[in-house]
Amino acid sequence: MTETHETRAHATGVALMSVSVTCMPFGQAAAARAVDAMSAPGVVAIRQLVTALVLVPVARPRLRSLTRQQLAPAVLLGVVFVAMNLCLLSSIHRIGVALAVTLEFLGPLAVALVSSGSRRDLALAVTAGLGVYVLVLPGPSSDLLGVGLALGAAGGWATYIHVNRTLGERLPGLEGTAVASLVSTAICLPLLAWLVVTGRAFHPEIGFALVAGVLCSVVPYGADLLALRRVPRQVYSVFMSLNLVTAAVAGLVVLGQGLTAHELVGIAVIVGVNAVSTLAGRRVERPQRVTVSDAESVAVESLPA
Repeated sequence: MTETHETRAHATGVALMSVSVTCMPFGQAAAARAVDAMSAPGVVAIRQLVTALVLVPVARPRLRSLTRQQLAPAVLLGVVFVAMNLCLLSSIHRIGVALAVTLEFLGPLAVALVSSGSRRDLALAVTAGLGVYVLVLPGPSSDLLGVGLALGAAGGWATYIHVNRTLGERLPGLEGTAVASLVSTAICLPLLAWLVVTGRAFHPEIGFALVAGVLCSVVPYGADLLALRRVPRQVYSVFMSLNLVTAAVAGLVVLGQGLTAHELVGIAVIVGVNAVSTLAGRRVERPQRVTVSDAESVAVESLPA
């Protein structure tokens, strides 16, 4: 690859990542708009249905040939999808997009920091904890349930990473994630039926739920997969921290949710911890060394369906 082509590829990768970090928070804000009319479980059910409708035709999993070893982690991952998204959306409804998304981001950040075991990353973990304290500033007026739900979503994301790695070793490409999306949709079938019976499925707000399914899963996944073919993983990981920034913008634009000074400081600390953890002491790899399978692995791991 020539220097000019590499520069163009990098610029394209940045553009694609910009699409991803913009779509995801705005999709979450759109989902929050639909909660009052359809309930958080109802919106999650629609999001999982949209994800399955897109992933299954693309991955074409061979359902009849699945073994117990392949099916077990897929079922677990489907359960995690539902629980994690329900916790996050319920949290967003209570404490706002920016705070909920930032707390959820602690899941993958904790996996990265704790798994290394180095003193530097342990120090960064403590710093992230201080950032969370500044972000929340717990007191009598704090919505502790909303914070707890966001931390539950963070735990779900951390669990997702480990389960998805196991599933990725047993099913190639996107097949495992597609099967898990089918499982999550099956879990949500009673909710989908309830939406139809009560007439909520025909409420105008369902448009926000459908948009959320596309913006939170379909568009970011495709953009991330293409971006990872053009930029180093370290650059990608740092760029994903901007989700926390765009979440604040989405909360303000879509839901009218502003941020206080201490919340802005807390978000900045956590973004900084992720950047330092990713870049410090790591050799930046060349984009062309990332294979298609590598890109799929990183994109799926970083973006829960």
